[in-house]
Amino acid sequence: MAIELEQRLRPAAGEPEGALVLLHGRGADQHDLADLIDAFDPERRLLGVLPRGPLSLPPGGAHWYVVPRVGFPDPTTFGASYAALGALLDALPAAHGVPADRIVVGGFSQGAVMSLALGLGADRPAPAGIVAMSGFVPRVEGFTPDLEGRPDLPVWISHGTLDPIISVSYAREARALLTGHVALTYRESAVPHTVDAALIGELRAFVTAATGG
Repeated sequence: MAIELEQRLRPAAGEPEGALVLLHGRGADQHDLADLIDAFDPERRLLGVLPRGPLSLPPGGAHWYVVPRVGFPDPTTFGASYAALGALLDALPAAHGVPADRIVVGGFSQGAVMSLALGLGADRPAPAGIVAMSGFVPRVEGFTPDLEGRPDLPVWISHGTLDPIISVSYAREARALLTGHVALTYRESAVPHTVDAALIGELRAFVTAATGG
């Protein structure tokens, strides 16, 4: 049975020119990245979509998958969230009048992992762009990234060099994997496991360009 994800919506100011889907990190919820929707799209051109992870696990909050070890999501829970998020993205054009080719998917930590998976999955259409903050390209049974068919796909990867939760080495691995296969923007900064506020302006420009603004 398919999972139906709870979600928070931030309407566009008028007819949406696209959508920005942001996925929270481990132990947070659908409200956690609401401020980033407004920061990345202050003119409210886009429909903002903030889904909630389907799992409730220790130490609390919502989760997208079980973590046996960093870099390797549990296949069963990852696969269920991947399918549910794919269905959510696919429903946006009919449900909200969003142009199908102007949907940016992004997230932080676990949300970044899911965003990279959704944007690069061999069985998924390419989104308008991917924003991955403090995450990695997952290595998990049943998931295969398409590294040949998306040369013009805008992908943003940022990571803190002081991150004690997900090492910056994972971002560097993702950079090595994706360079030459997508239109990659890569940023490192001296912060821990957090969104670097100094990059908000660049991220705003990235989202605007990806959605035709």
